[in-house]
Amino acid sequence: MTTHTGNPPFGTAELSDWAARGGVLLEAARYDIDALNVFPVPDGDTGTNLLLTWQAATDALAEVGQAAGSGLSLTTALSAWARGALLGARGNSGVIVAQLLRGIAESVESQVAADQLTSGDTDWGPVVAVALCRAADLGYAGVARPVEGTILTVAAEAARAAQRHTHTGLVGVLAAASEAAADALAHTTEQLPALADAGVVDAGGQGLVLLLEALRGAVDPLAPTPHEVLAAFALGRATPPVAGHLPSALHGALHAAAGDGAFEVMYLLEADDHAATGLRSSLDSLGQSVVVVGGDGLWNIHVHTDDAGAAVEAGVGVGRVFRIRITPLDAPTAPEVEPPRHGGSAELARRAVIAVASGPALGALFESVGALVVLGGPGLRPTPGAIVDAAAGATEVLVLPNDDDHQAVAYAAAAELRGRGAQVAVLPTHAEVQGLAAVAVHDAGNSFTDDVVAMSAAAAATRFGGVALAEREAMTSAGICHPGDVLGIVEGDIVVLGAEPVAVACAVADRMLAAGGELVTLVCGDGPFSGRPVAEAVRRHLHLTRLDVEVALYDGGQSHYPLLIGVE
Repeated sequence: MTTHTGNPPFGTAELSDWAARGGVLLEAARYDIDALNVFPVPDGDTGTNLLLTWQAATDALAEVGQAAGSGLSLTTALSAWARGALLGARGNSGVIVAQLLRGIAESVESQVAADQLTSGDTDWGPVVAVALCRAADLGYAGVARPVEGTILTVAAEAARAAQRHTHTGLVGVLAAASEAAADALAHTTEQLPALADAGVVDAGGQGLVLLLEALRGAVDPLAPTPHEVLAAFALGRATPPVAGHLPSALHGALHAAAGDGAFEVMYLLEADDHAATGLRSSLDSLGQSVVVVGGDGLWNIHVHTDDAGAAVEAGVGVGRVFRIRITPLDAPTAPEVEPPRHGGSAELARRAVIAVASGPALGALFESVGALVVLGGPGLRPTPGAIVDAAAGATEVLVLPNDDDHQAVAYAAAAELRGRGAQVAVLPTHAEVQGLAAVAVHDAGNSFTDDVVAMSAAAAATRFGGVALAEREAMTSAGICHPGDVLGIVEGDIVVLGAEPVAVACAVADRMLAAGGELVTLVCGDGPFSGRPVAEAVRRHLHLTRLDVEVALYDGGQSHYPLLIGVE
């Protein structure tokens, strides 16, 4: 281990620097960490989930900083930061990271009296070492069945190393923790058969290594720069036992993932500590990958299960459930077909934009702005091969999944294309209206990186929703729905229930515009009722109530959602 000594202070400035550095590293490594994701479920989203979780924490830290100004204390900042992560945590690894941040916040607050936190007398090396130990302990406690060779192992090894080096000051503690984390990550392949089969390290553990390097960089001016950290990460990625093994491992695992549950269920829960502990046991009987983290009456719940309704109802039985997210982990794949070719220009041969569309009409919209289309949709996932075939001849590829169901396949295809020498980015499009916003700003004249940034920003700036018809009775965020009820959906969450499609659609549009917006995109479908008259009614409603909003209406022909709504 490299020896470092030093005892700089740790305050709100260093915490903000850590947050910023961590965001830069996770953003840069996001897609590559996604490609490492094979355990517990190869859904190819660990990097994305870690980034979204970290951004939620960072946003909460910035908000409390703006409110408090120069009077912000470290304890207040840490508390807000950890709570932001808890509220915004995504996926298995994101929830665990939220718990690690909570452990750090609780430990620092309990160790050092408030009047010492801004003084120069605090020996921060031991304080941070104990905080890392508390974080690791809470991480293990939050998981119903902890598994070694994961982010938990990396956190524990980092904490143990920090404890052994408290005499070296804060700089030495963080150097020891970072180096031990990297060493533990390298050994995760030996601990988990799934990682060994794929020839990769644990995705969540890789994210934690980057975050610890970000913390080290926030206090030590001689620590590796973000560029050096990412270069080392790239070297680590390049050493699988069998070259090109990852894509096939991911592809095969997609069909084996059903044993871990058909759905990822996440929600926030307001309940006392005793009730949350009991819920962990209940969920463990319903599925796998159970993580229950939080405290002080607020909890983030995660489980993979075949019975999503029962998992939600278990939470309803012990407290107030909200922000429910149910994501299918596996779905039937669409047959591989020869993808359509369009244009044949040199520009498309160099840089291809691949959009997944749920029907020919929506496909035609994407084609009209130069994208190549692969058909897919709710419950019918395209194959990685279809995406790879669509990108044939391109050296730069941008993939628009346009549905959470398509994310894992998109990342598997991206890994395969990278193995063939292409530069690939999977853009964060969770709905087709986000994909349309992204392709609208696509510019082949820009550099690949600038194009990715512009298209990702356009997608991220587009809120998405829609209207659908309930097929069965279920508990939703808006109450109990019954077959035939009209569902108003905003970013995957059912927020409005009603009997009349126009009223529900107008309510969804109003809700989406409450946070601001300049352009509303309405995409009409051919579902259980025709979306065209509903869209026309929404357009008239907005012309009367929101003169500042432009409305664009398209025929998409999608079958599952009679109306899709995007707000930019």
